[in-house]
Amino acid sequence: MVTYKVTFRTGTAEYSGTGSYVHCMLIGERGPSQKTIVDKRLQNDLERGAVDQYDVTSDKDLGTIWFVELEVTRFLVPDYWFCNSVTVETPSGQTFHFPCYRWLDDCTIRLREGTAKRVCDDKLPIFQSHRQEELQERQKLYRWKVWGPNAPRCIDAETEDDLPMDMRFSCEKQRDFEGSLELALGALFLKWFMNLFHQSWSNLEDFDRIFLRIKNPVAAFAREHWKEDWLFGYQFMNGLNPVLIQKCGKIPVNFPVTNAMVRKFLGNSTLAREIKNGNIFIVNYKILDGIGANVIHGVQQYLAAPICLLYLDKQNRMMPIAIQLKQTPGGDNPIFHPSDPELDWLLAKTWVRSADFQFFQLISHLLRTHLIAEPFCIATIRQLPSVHPIYKLLMPHTRYTLEINTRGRKELISENGVMNKAFGVGVEGHILLNQREFLAITYQSLCLPESLELRGVEELKGYYYKDDGLQIWSAIHKFVNKIVRFYYENDQQVKDDPELLAWIKDLTGIGFQDLKNSGIPTSFSNRNELCKFLTMVIFTCSAQHAAVNNGQYDWGAWVPNSPCSMRKPPPTTKGTVTMEHIMESLPDITQSCIEMAITWHLSRPQAEMRKLGDYKEEYFTEEAVKNIIGEFQDELKAIDRTIQERNEDLALKYEYLRPINIDNSISI
Repeated sequence: MVTYKVTFRTGTAEYSGTGSYVHCMLIGERGPSQKTIVDKRLQNDLERGAVDQYDVTSDKDLGTIWFVELEVTRFLVPDYWFCNSVTVETPSGQTFHFPCYRWLDDCTIRLREGTAKRVCDDKLPIFQSHRQEELQERQKLYRWKVWGPNAPRCIDAETEDDLPMDMRFSCEKQRDFEGSLELALGALFLKWFMNLFHQSWSNLEDFDRIFLRIKNPVAAFAREHWKEDWLFGYQFMNGLNPVLIQKCGKIPVNFPVTNAMVRKFLGNSTLAREIKNGNIFIVNYKILDGIGANVIHGVQQYLAAPICLLYLDKQNRMMPIAIQLKQTPGGDNPIFHPSDPELDWLLAKTWVRSADFQFFQLISHLLRTHLIAEPFCIATIRQLPSVHPIYKLLMPHTRYTLEINTRGRKELISENGVMNKAFGVGVEGHILLNQREFLAITYQSLCLPESLELRGVEELKGYYYKDDGLQIWSAIHKFVNKIVRFYYENDQQVKDDPELLAWIKDLTGIGFQDLKNSGIPTSFSNRNELCKFLTMVIFTCSAQHAAVNNGQYDWGAWVPNSPCSMRKPPPTTKGTVTMEHIMESLPDITQSCIEMAITWHLSRPQAEMRKLGDYKEEYFTEEAVKNIIGEFQDELKAIDRTIQERNEDLALKYEYLRPINIDNSISI
């Protein structure tokens, strides 16, 4: 009789333990062991956070252990068990590790030994069958759904309850998320009630009635300085939407700015000279042109599609010098500049900030991180078996994404969602806006170094999103490159991997089915192509989301700085704007409260956050790969220290891309 020491590690999340019957059988190269019960009803084992060891016997030496088979039988009612991993120690002292990280209930599963294997590494039929059966089961559970035409496909789930248990929030995460939302909406109601008789604002100071006791230092700074041109320009680089600004190579034909308009700011220079010197930048919201505005409680809202010209002055400040609020030039579409009456210029800038808020929430944040990341998650689960090295690499970056997106579709962006009650873009406009942007997405625009180069801002000073983002991109790429080259000895092995091919084809052929001529690869011919793509996926699901999510409350809590909607149409003449007109244009009390509540809810520090590189789930078991992960973590710590040191000299600290503030996945 041969005895094996089998150790079970139960998860630490709430309700991870079980009272179900659990049987274990080892399957080795020489056959199976006896089936052994390892958890008896009413015994105190396999509890939350427990590490339990049992003897599993066999009438012969099993040789190399290939599988651990677990049979979980519920007692009357569902009683899920979250199994982290199983470790098997042989009589000779050899140890085999079996990652699991799944919720198990009334099922039988076989766990593969944890060494990552490509399909070509599995010569035996038993391994090949296991890979195929695992994927077949997953493809039944994780199905694609068409959310709308010309949009990324999503998971087939109407609510979070429809999701497989393994993709659900933990109880702690669910409680924190729902409690936060209730707290935010409760504060919203209280602020609304306190201002019941003040649905429209009389003056800017009225916003203090809902800004009272806000302790956020960036929000407080924005409140004090939001009217100042330098802070207006600064936000295009380091605010909540740092992805639109680009170097101006030529003034657009529909934006007839003249030297006379900007002579005061350029001195003896000219626009042509400053464009040549690389000092003129532009932000263009043409994608908003023609988008229908929302109607909220019977009140028509208004949108604009501004063009904003900026000048990088000798103090390295990004200063706005001209704003046109609509795309078609004409007598009813004046070009505003800082020499105009103070309230004219303030209202023009406010219209740009409102357009930026719409673009940020619905495109930079929702579409280009949340909705783009979801097909990455689904294709990974559907096409890569758990033993595949790329599955092991990507799974930590899918955590909670399917649930947060499912909740978002139901609670935030639906017809009855929170955003439709406050935003200038309604549901129909949001769908059209997303379709326009999705069809225009290119692979280059998803890859930070190329995106910066395309916009001509790769050398722009004081652009901390760029500086920090490039460091993070480089660290991820170096990490991914080491992982890929550990498992793929040459380019041909990448090209010949049928599971990789199935993965990218599922992603592009179904997940991004409507996206044509984007340059996103549909296959990989070498390791460099694979490394670049994986870097883009991980960066999008972690750092890019942090850059456009974590600053929402900082820049949106003082509502005049980033209005979620405008209630008056854009001005058509100069010299007629009054403070009363500005106040009637800004969001009303209810809209303002909703903006404050939702930006706080979505950007606050998250419970159970897993910062970038913190791989609590040990999908990889090889020591060499664990060392690679350790090197990645060390580099991220060094980057974090560098950013901290830089921030010490800044009046406004840019902390959104500090690795310590970046979640491994899109979980909020």
